[in-house]
Amino acid sequence: MGRYVVRRLLLFVPTVLGALALLHYLTTLAIQFTGDPARAIFGDRSPTEAEMAAVQKVFGTDNPCYRSKGSFCWGPFVDRLHNMFLRGDFGVDSRERPVLTLIGEAAPTTARLALIAVSVDIIIGVAVGVVAGLRRGSFRDHLVRASTILIIAVPVFVLAYYVQVGLGVGVGGWLTRTDADPMLRAIFSVSYTDDYPVASLLIPGIMLGVTALATTARLTRTTLMENLRADSVRTARAKGLTPARVVGVHTLRNSLIPVVTHFGLALGALMGGAVVTEGIFNIHGVGLLIIKSLRTGESSITVVVVTILVLVYLVVNLAIDLLYAVLDPRIRYE
Repeated sequence: MGRYVVRRLLLFVPTVLGALALLHYLTTLAIQFTGDPARAIFGDRSPTEAEMAAVQKVFGTDNPCYRSKGSFCWGPFVDRLHNMFLRGDFGVDSRERPVLTLIGEAAPTTARLALIAVSVDIIIGVAVGVVAGLRRGSFRDHLVRASTILIIAVPVFVLAYYVQVGLGVGVGGWLTRTDADPMLRAIFSVSYTDDYPVASLLIPGIMLGVTALATTARLTRTTLMENLRADSVRTARAKGLTPARVVGVHTLRNSLIPVVTHFGLALGALMGGAVVTEGIFNIHGVGLLIIKSLRTGESSITVVVVTILVLVYLVVNLAIDLLYAVLDPRIRYE
């Protein structure tokens, strides 16, 4: 397994470099075709050449290649690689604050949001899928299938918006006018507050995890029903094992392999959904940081944040691949 892990880690290098190159080119095209973001800092005022040059240096757009449409701008790309990987300099924003400092301030909030979403996806999704799979054709099975199809069909930004309006304006507004518990008001106000860093993220986290939950539930139901007909399960029942042991040890463990695979693929959707969710609920996390950087044209923030998210995605998928051997001891990587 050690050699397998080393090979996968070595593959991180071309993947990260490819992601960096693509991000650099996209942000370069945005500057070339929509205008220099340094100019937007001055608004209606006409800056002097010295002022413009100083701001362009902060934004990193002082290279002449940014005025040549379609150019890849190899010089700034090489400088970016040199600064990031050799000097440890990940750039600054328009106020000359280090990008890593901004990410460090926003990351804990996004981590709490992601933890809630993943918990909802795994715990509730698997539990609902097991209930439906064990009672095929029952009312609960039909209810699970119908509700999950409805959830999958509705985009997360639509669902999050109507939940925000319904709970934030309706329930949250009513609780604000009463003497309700402050934590309860923080939950249903559906807007982030530092006083209740976990409670105020419950509903946004549930909204973020609910789409992945629907797919997890349907996948768990299908694989569980298939494995219940396996010869090993019939043998376990013939030996007189309890239903809980038959399902929990001999059936569910094998059924979780496709679910774990789905989670690795769904992680990218969760990270993308976090950007949308944080924007809707005004959560000051990494997602909102990306949105603000896109609006202001600060490519240094966008490139660094997305590169870190690519690394997180790669590491989690490597961990999931290694988890296969834990769920099924027959799997070998050597």
